[in-house]
Parts: sequence; C-alpha cells; structure tokens
Amino acid sequence: MIKTLFTLMTFMCSFSMLLAQDYFPKNDGVSSKNTNYTAITNAKIYVTPSQIIEKGTLLIKDGKVVASGTSVTIPKNATQIDATGKSIYPSFIDMYSDFGIEKPKRQGGGRSAQYDPSRTGFYWNDHIMPENNAIDEFKYDSKKAEDLIKAGFGVVNTHIQDGIVRGTGTLVALNSDADNSMRIIDAKSAQYLSFSKSVKSNQSYPSSIMGSMALLRQLYNDADWYAKGHSKTKDLSIEALNNNKSMVQIFEAGSRANNLRADKVGDLFNIQYIILGGGDEYERLDEIKAMNAPMIIPINFPDAYDVENAFLASTLSIQDMRAWNQKPTNPKLLAEKNIAFALTMHDLKSSKDFKANLLKAIDAGLSKEKALEALTTVPAQLLGKSDKIGSLKNGAYANFLITSGDIFDKKTTLYENWVQGYKNTIEDRNTIDITGTYAFSLAGENYEMTLSGEPNKLKSEITANNKKRGSKITYANDWVNIAFTTQDSTKQEFIRVVATVDTNKNLNGKAILPTGNELSFFAKQTEAKKEDTKKDDEDDDKKEVTASVSPITFPNNGYGFETLPKAETLLFKNATVWTNEKDGILESTDVLIKNGKIAKIGKNLSDGGAKVIDATGKHLTSGIIDEHSHIAAASINEGGQNSSAEVTIEDVIDETDVNLYRNLAGGVTSIQILHGSANPIGGRSAIIKPKWGHAAKDLIFTDSPKFIKFALGENVKQSNWDGSRFPQTRMGVEQVYVDYFTRAKAYEALKKTGKPYRKDAEMETLVEILNGERYISCHSYVQSEINMFMKVAEQFNFKVNTFTHILEGYKLADKMAEHGVGGSTFSDWWSYKYEVNDAIPYNAAIMHDAGVTVAINSDDAEMSRRLNQEAAKTVKYGGVSEEEAWKFVTLNPAKLLHIDDRVGSIKVGKDADVVLWTDHPLSVYAKAEKTIIEGVTYFDLKRDEQIRTQIKKERSQLINDMLQAKNKGLKTQPIKKKEKELLHCDSE
Repeated sequence: MIKTLFTLMTFMCSFSMLLAQDYFPKNDGVSSKNTNYTAITNAKIYVTPSQIIEKGTLLIKDGKVVASGTSVTIPKNATQIDATGKSIYPSFIDMYSDFGIEKPKRQGGGRSAQYDPSRTGFYWNDHIMPENNAIDEFKYDSKKAEDLIKAGFGVVNTHIQDGIVRGTGTLVALNSDADNSMRIIDAKSAQYLSFSKSVKSNQSYPSSIMGSMALLRQLYNDADWYAKGHSKTKDLSIEALNNNKSMVQIFEAGSRANNLRADKVGDLFNIQYIILGGGDEYERLDEIKAMNAPMIIPINFPDAYDVENAFLASTLSIQDMRAWNQKPTNPKLLAEKNIAFALTMHDLKSSKDFKANLLKAIDAGLSKEKALEALTTVPAQLLGKSDKIGSLKNGAYANFLITSGDIFDKKTTLYENWVQGYKNTIEDRNTIDITGTYAFSLAGENYEMTLSGEPNKLKSEITANNKKRGSKITYANDWVNIAFTTQDSTKQEFIRVVATVDTNKNLNGKAILPTGNELSFFAKQTEAKKEDTKKDDEDDDKKEVTASVSPITFPNNGYGFETLPKAETLLFKNATVWTNEKDGILESTDVLIKNGKIAKIGKNLSDGGAKVIDATGKHLTSGIIDEHSHIAAASINEGGQNSSAEVTIEDVIDETDVNLYRNLAGGVTSIQILHGSANPIGGRSAIIKPKWGHAAKDLIFTDSPKFIKFALGENVKQSNWDGSRFPQTRMGVEQVYVDYFTRAKAYEALKKTGKPYRKDAEMETLVEILNGERYISCHSYVQSEINMFMKVAEQFNFKVNTFTHILEGYKLADKMAEHGVGGSTFSDWWSYKYEVNDAIPYNAAIMHDAGVTVAINSDDAEMSRRLNQEAAKTVKYGGVSEEEAWKFVTLNPAKLLHIDDRVGSIKVGKDADVVLWTDHPLSVYAKAEKTIIEGVTYFDLKRDEQIRTQIKKERSQLINDMLQAKNKGLKTQPIKKKEKELLHCDSE
C-alpha cells in the first residue's frame, strides 16, 4: 500500500495549493507563507526522454520544478534527499481515461423503438451531447488513483465515455493530498467523440457505423448553419459544439478501420482528430501514416489461446492467432513510420497488466526512448500542456518517479511517485535488502534461515537438524518479525522473533519462547542474495515464445499477399473467348492484356514483353458482376429512420472480408454492395472491384456511378418484427416516397433562389435522383408495389433504374420494359417468405423476352461464388441461349450499373477484368483458374493451393508457440468459437 508522507518537507514543496487559495479567509490559525525548497541530489535525471543528466540535482518548490542539472545552487532553506544510484523520470500521462467518472448506466428498453429525442432545447439526436462536461460529474477516486500512481501515472485526461459527441474532458493530477482547486490542471481539456451511441438513451438512430458517420457530418453542417445565425430556434448542443471547436478533439475509433473512418469525417470539415486506435494499426501502416493524425494507442495485447483441445483449436481463425503474435509489434512499427502516438491504459483489465504489456512492446522492438516519449512528452504536447506536464523542465509540475534504475527493466523498483510536489511512497527506497542466508542459535539449537523474495513480500525458510520448520516473516521500516514452529510437531507452539537490521544486514533483537521467556537474538548473514539465474532463464524463455513474428499480409489473414501483385502484360493463347459483343464466342483465339486494358483480340498474337498463358481447352470470359451483394461491409442497414439517404456503404467497406477472396475464386470482378431493406429509402451503394489486398478506398470504382437502395414490401413496413415506425402498411410506403420527393423539390427550389439554406445530406441525395444523377436499385417482390413505385417515379419525372429481387416481374414485364427499368433477380428462389409465394424460376427468361435488361444476382455471400451456375439455370428455365444467359451475370449487370463502357465484355479498350475458366463457364465443373482485374491476377488456382499449405504450416507453428506459452506459465485465454455473420437485406 502506498504510504503518503505528509511531512514538513512535502508540505513545504507543495505550498502551491495554499497559493492557489491565498484569497480564502483563514479561520484555523495565523496566515503564513512557506518558501522552502526540496533538492534531490546525485540522481540520474530524465528531464525529457532525450535530455538526461547524470548525477544531477532536481530542485523543486511550491510543487514545481525550479532547476535541474549538475551544478544547481541549493538554497540554504532546502531539504536535501540523497538519491545516489537512483533514477528520476517524469510521471506518466494517460490521455484517455474515465478516472473519477461514474460509468453511465444503460437505460431499460421499452416495448418499441424510440425514434424521437427525449430532450428539448438540444440537438435532435440524444447521442450528441457536446454540452456535457466531465468536471460536472468528476469525483476524485483515491483508491483508483492509488493503482494509477503505482503504475507510474501522475496525470490523467478523463471524460464521460458515453455517446457520439461526449462533451469536454478534464485534465487531473493524481494528487490525493490536495483538493480540486489544485489537482484540476484544465477543467475543459479536450472534446471527445466516438461512433458509439449513448447507453442513456434508447433513440434508435443511428444503428450503424455509417449512420454515426452521417450524423456527425450533418451535425457539423448544422453547426455551421447555426453559427451564421440562420436558425430560428435555440440549440444548446450546437452552441456547445461551436464553443468547443477550438479545443483538442479526441476521437475513440477503436480499430484500424474505424481510425480511417473517423479521419475521413474530420478531413471533410478540416478537423484533425487525435484518434484512439485499436492496436491493429500495423496491418495498414501506410494508410495510418497518410492520415497525419496523432494516435492514442492501447497496449491491451491478447493472451495466447489455450489450444490443448485440438477440436477447439481447429475453430481458431488465423487472424486471431496472428493478433496474439503480431500486436505487441504495433508500437514499434508506428514509431518506425514516425507516427506520433501516446500510450494508454484504456481497455486493460487491470493496471497491474500495464508494465507487463509495456515490456512486451519493448521486447518486440519499441525503443525505450520512444516508450517514454509516448507516456510523457507526446501526450503533454498533444494536450497543449508541454509547459506543465510530461517533462522536468523548469516551471513544470513536480511530477516525477524515483526508481532503482531503468524504469523499463522488469527488475527495477519504483520507489516513489511525486505528484505536484507530494510524495507517494510505493516502496521505501531506504529499505535494506536482507535476502540471503542466515545462521542463529536459540536455547542450544542451531538454525539456518533463508530469506527470499522482494523486501515488501519476503519468504522465509528455517531449518534445524535438517528439518524444516513452518515460518512466516514480515519486514518494514528496518524491523523484522518472524514466527516459526518449535521442534515438537505435536504442539501448535511458536517462537517469535522481533529484530532490527544493522548496517551489515545482521538481525539483532529478542526471541520470545512459547513459555514466555525472552532470549537475546542475533542472526548473522552468512551469504548474501544470489542472482536468480533460473528465473532470468525463465524470463528469457518467455520472450522466445513469440520471437518469430508472422509476416503481415494484405489483408492480414491467411489468403493475403505479403507483397501486392502488380499489373502484368498477359497473352492468352488459343482460348475459347466469350466476348459478349457482336463477335459472340471465338474459338482458338488470343487475347492480349496490357496496361490494365484489353489491348488486342485475334489469332496468332505476340508481344515480346508478355507473359504467355496457354489457354488451350479453356474459356476466357469477362468477369462476373454481382449487381446485388452485401459482403465486405461493416454494416448494411441503417434502420433507425424511415429514410437513410444520408448514409453510404462506401464509408464501411471491409476490405478484409474473406468473401472478397471467395468471390474472386468464383470469377467475380465487380460488385455492387447495397444498403439493406430496413427502410423505404435506404442508403447509398458502393460499386467496387474486389482488389484483394488493397485498401478499402482503392476498391471503389473510379468515377463510380451513383446508386441508392430503395425497398418495398414486408421489411420496410416491419411485418416480421415488432416496430412502431411509420410506415406500417404498403399504402404508407407510397406516402413516404411522395412526401420525401415533394420535400426534395422544395429543397432544390430554395437552393436555386440563392437564399441561405440548411445543407441536408438526405435532401441532397434525393435531389440527385430527381435530376437523374443518382440511380435507384429497388428491393421489390409484389406486383402491385412494383407498379406503384413506377407511377411515383413518373409523377416526379424520373425513372427507376433497377428492380432487384423482382420475383413477380413476370407479371408486369411489359410495363417494366415501357418504363425502362431493369430487373436483377434470383434464378430459382421462392417461398422463403409470404410475399415470395408467387415466384417462379421462369421469371428471368420472361422479363428478358419482354425486352427488360435482366441480371442474376446473389444477395448472398455463398451464392455469389457460383453465379455462373445460377446463370446456367436460365437455360433450363425458359430456354435462354447460353450467350444470353452468360450476359445475365456479366454485360447486363454492367448495363444496369452504368459501367458497361468499362466492363462486362471482352472488347479492346475495356478494363482487363477477365476470368480464365477450366471448363465451359456455365458448367458445374468449371473452376476459375485465374481471376484478373485491370491486368492484376488477384486469384490463381495454383497459388490458392500453395497458400492453403502455408496456412496449415503457420497454424501449426502458432499453435505450438501457444502451447509453449502455456507451459512456461504465461496467461492464456479460452477459445470462443466465432461465427461470422453473413449480412443480408434484413440484417440489423
């Protein structure tokens, strides 16, 4: 336990509390002023991580540093402390804490969702709370402060960890001997944000990360509108946000992907967030570097998994196994990229884990200087408080640690943590180490005693006549108390010893026998403590367990690339080429790919720099295009409102989703990732190419056409779950559309007048639809609704681009053709819910014959891997020709997505997005041998076979490492089987 010594010396050096309150009335005695100093001499002083003074003096007064150096003049009225052989470091700073703030309590859920805010006079969304101030809820927690002080911290930046915009934080010194008038360094130190909703409100919006991003964008637009004086109502939240905008902005992202998402929002409004990461930044260092954002990095490294059960071990993903192996390298790799970062205890289960994990990071290559910077000068600089904290420069608070040596050495003892000039004793630095072997005699019997362990936790072993006696020892303030059993083991009798330690480490005192008689006691140290080489070896062994770090791949799972593949000049020889153009299917034909484009098609082609691929007996096609997919996204539905036109799937692309690789293995080269069907007006789409290994932003189609998801039917009226949101009927769905498009027309009309208007992302999107700049893919099933929506579109003078699902399309194919809308359907799904009862497998063929542009889509992560087979079913059901059937998954979806000028067929000048098949592409026996996007081979069947062997080998190595870790006593965690949720239209 920390012993806080409120002595005359510490009173003198912490008089700043009194100075801060010198205008207060003095009713408990006479007023006086203390001008004494404290000088700590002969220490190794780390003024900053790079400025080190050997055998120096640190002079402090009034809780602040006055001077440091080797020739400091010590005033006569100074208390001197000799710290020979000791080191002094600045105390640590944690920028991300909830110290002294009660954890917000979750509100009980009602029977139905809450759509409206619970407050008036504030922002329309309960999860936006910039008006909150941590100082208003702050209560100093002495017990938690004790744990933090023991871990080396002197200052924390605390805040209310609740909501999307959380309000201001408070910078607090961990000074348990003062009150808030002294320990509060900055009452409003920073503004905090996150993507997470408040637990204190049940308001349903936002229900997704993309919703949180859209909400923040709208908030910043509204704040600008408000600041210009255009609002007619009072909004205390926006006023607080505008008042806080000059503060440090700290964003809890919590993962590599969310780091980039947060930075994307900030960049749009020229806000540079300091971002709390997730410890996985090493997976995309170049992207993290490009953010130019300072980071706060947790060091909550995962424990090894308990893999003794082979069956459970088989369920572990290679990603989770690599995380254990690779995460400790994260700080080192960030430092090597010159990315500024502070370290935090955030998410650690116990403060006791802090040093152990910090040493793991250092063992993994983080330099000690960088580690110290990340705990002192960097957080101080990021908070704009370098003159007060983070160093021992003149004028800074006297926040420092006194240690026995290198603070990042496992064996180093932290003696004291001084905060604002107050000394907190963790271990008495003047305690004599009495570990070793002793000999003593009592009542004619000779004893040998061995003392081991740390001074504050000694262990004793006493023997006499080669027999061990039960014993217990305590040691404090140079006094030893020992109790050990007598020779007669039949009796529970003890000999008690109390003794002091002399300068030679001998023990002098008295022994009290069971009879009550007292004898003089003297124990001579015959052998000093030996270095525990066995323990050192064990520590070294523990380090060696994870000495071999798995290579980082892109993405960082088993199928990723260690080095991203590049575009090649490729010459396919003697292939059966499905052109999807007027030339049809060409036998024994060559195709040259160059500079990412289809360069030539013909016979006997040659190119000196080309890699020649013998395609004899194989089929070369354009890549499959999936018009309707929900893979590779962190969220699919934003169902918190009946319209979510403000959100976009582009914000939440997950480039690590293995389904991208599996789609490549199925020959897919373009995908539209659609918003779900939770609401009548859904979110905006992302049209991507599955460029496996590339960053999320690089998957998005260049100059991508603009699309949005609308929906009809059971999902939007919440037929299959409890809901109270409008609309609850199919009639209501129509009125939602009429209402929103009417408002959008009024919004655009106001914009055109040149008068001030409130920028509304939702309305901006709907205006794009009215102007033909954004296309609608509409989730649809029932004939009457399909007909209704075409009439709504014609009422507002735009066309529906695509009806997706469209399982009753055969009932009104003629009207669809007349309207000019395409149909993207399933091949043979039916009867999986009530409104699908009338679906037939001939649907695609009937719509095609009526002149509708038809595509076959997946809407499913598994089906998207075999869309070639789904297309083949239309040959059986409806007699569609093989060439036309193939267009259902290539050229036709390209037309529906308005990208047919770039992809969908093999034509000179188009993107080189092609697939080499081992067999007829509509055959169940066909495999994609190579899948190529813009001349880059992202899937190769031979590489796939090799990588599976590598994965097996890597898994075996990591499992062996984890078994070694457990055998050497390291912590392990149980395996919890994880099932990755495959997202669909109705996913929450």
